[in-house]
Amino acid sequence: MAYQLILTEARGRVGVVTLNRPQALNALNRSFIGEITDAVAGFDADDGIGAILLAGSERAFAAGADIKEMADPAFAASYFEVHAGALEKIAATRKPLIAAVSGFALGGGMELAMIADIVIAADTARFGQPEITLGVIPGMGGTQRLPRAIGKAWAFDLILTGRQIDAAEAARIGLVSRVVAAAELATAAQALAEQIAAQPLPALIAAKQAINAAYAMPLADGIRTEQRLFHGLFSTEDQKEGMAAFIARRAAAFRHR
Repeated sequence: MAYQLILTEARGRVGVVTLNRPQALNALNRSFIGEITDAVAGFDADDGIGAILLAGSERAFAAGADIKEMADPAFAASYFEVHAGALEKIAATRKPLIAAVSGFALGGGMELAMIADIVIAADTARFGQPEITLGVIPGMGGTQRLPRAIGKAWAFDLILTGRQIDAAEAARIGLVSRVVAAAELATAAQALAEQIAAQPLPALIAAKQAINAAYAMPLADGIRTEQRLFHGLFSTEDQKEGMAAFIARRAAAFRHR
């Protein structure tokens, strides 16, 4: 499919989606979110892809929702279906999703980054939920995912003040897992995605499902989910190959099934 606002590329087993609306600092509008959702879904359905990398530009991952579109009174009526609903579809991706953040990740852009399983940030990255300064609140999952990611106190701090934080502070509070020099972000993010994508796909999908269960259910139910997924992996070819390779002291040749 030909896209107007994003670039897509398969690099080995990594599916790359690059946000490409530089004139608006990758601000998210209806068409933009639709293209991102479609591209991520395509890579998620592709058996040749093991991980998905979502990247922005040097100046901005995504500077928020498009305020010109948001100011329209009709926007609120369709907001969930078009914007928040689309992000929830991306959040349901089975395969590991990595966000490479440089420059601004504000409002909806920060919420988009938080959907990722791993966030790697350039030292130039800036994060924030400034919706309170516009008379609204985060509406694409920010009030729910942020406390889960960094805790209640930090979430209240960022959402009620609307202030921005840099990459170092984002790493300190647990919003991002790695910070690298801006010039190294693309290489580091690709290397991380390749390392993950090389792992057996059934185990990657199971691991993501199990980790997400920790946020969605009580501990006892989460443990049962983990056990079910763990046992299920013993029926895969990759489990047999991985353990046989370990015993034989050779590199495993996973077939991702």
